[in-house]
Amino acid sequence: MTPPGQSRALCRDCLVDTEAARRPPRCPSCGSPRLLAHPERDTLHIAHIDCDAFYAAIEKRDAPELAIKPIIIGGGKRGVVSTACYVARTYGVRSAMPMFKALELCPGAVVIKPDMAKYVSVGREIRRMMLELTPLVEPLSIDEAFLDLGGTERLHHASPAVMLARFARRVEQEVGITVSVGLSTNKFMAKIASDLDKPRGFAIIGSTEIDGFLADKPVSIIFGVGAVTVEKLERMGIRTIRDLRAAPPHTLMALLGREAGRLQRLAHGIDDRAVSPNREAKVVSAETTFNEDIGAPADLLPILWRLSEKLSARLKAAGLAAGSVTLKLKTADFKLRSRSRSVPTTQLAGRLFETGKDLLIPECDGTRFRLIGIGTSDLHPAAEADQGDLADHTAKRQARMERAVDDLRAKFGSGAVVKGIVFGDRRKP
Repeated sequence: MTPPGQSRALCRDCLVDTEAARRPPRCPSCGSPRLLAHPERDTLHIAHIDCDAFYAAIEKRDAPELAIKPIIIGGGKRGVVSTACYVARTYGVRSAMPMFKALELCPGAVVIKPDMAKYVSVGREIRRMMLELTPLVEPLSIDEAFLDLGGTERLHHASPAVMLARFARRVEQEVGITVSVGLSTNKFMAKIASDLDKPRGFAIIGSTEIDGFLADKPVSIIFGVGAVTVEKLERMGIRTIRDLRAAPPHTLMALLGREAGRLQRLAHGIDDRAVSPNREAKVVSAETTFNEDIGAPADLLPILWRLSEKLSARLKAAGLAAGSVTLKLKTADFKLRSRSRSVPTTQLAGRLFETGKDLLIPECDGTRFRLIGIGTSDLHPAAEADQGDLADHTAKRQARMERAVDDLRAKFGSGAVVKGIVFGDRRKP
């Protein structure tokens, strides 16, 4: 136990943990300034881990010559930014920004198309490391998760904070990218903490700090509070968390309905959600934006096939299968069309494509599109996929054929087997 009036300072570089009456400016062992000291450091156990500029970090790891260059992960000139490295962000580039605007802000950026198979593989490697710390890992996306490390101190002979510092260092050494960690009393506060010290950060928000820390923050810091809700609240004079706390509950209820209670609880830092290791992905999809608007089936179908293969690969990688197919189209004037159909549970690219094709053809009425996507939100375990029945005796045979193609591509590369329809693709997205 640390004596009263003293706290511990953990060096996040050499992992030496020392006792000190006050936080030293540098590690007494290695001289690093990256010290972790907080009065509640060793009593908190809810964490949020977020990989720093995940896609871009992986690309820089694999191409060291890009280390100091601004890079953007995304599609063509008419696409959007998936991720920007921290160098590109200094120019104002942000995720989801139209690519043309990003390149106006940072014309010297290196643009790289996403390699989802590589990113998924790295994400799985990091997830396995998380599970070595605790079984209570709740993935939020490919590159972030909540962890509950309560009760693991005896197993690892260290507090959650020390375990997390070791984890962050291990990811850097073994995977070659960095993560940021937030540690607090609950998921809401841990998520906020992980954003405070990026990149390569570790921030702690203790229970006694929550009220003061949140008070002057904008209401948009609460997850789920988007531009529409912010505008509604601003019309009532509610701009900060302090304003939200003071608002009469009946007034908020009239404005926001049942959401009002959730927002006021979070405004006080109250979040009773448990870390749920069984949280499943809600949507698996693949989409692309074209360099120029197209509308002919002969141009759209080859692209739909390639997206169906990507969707199939993502389902297989996640151990999931689709019980429905959703086709997404965005017209030249940015209007969204979405069409869905239930299907026998499948992972097969061919079956996903055939359903997508049936949904697409009626939409090819002369309209020109700037984006196409295919996905599913009706997810099932992979074991339920493509079992077939008396009315569908070809499913298992098709599954065997597709597995053989997958094996060839895994061994010889994605171009080892190419569907004939791809050669009809006269326009690249």
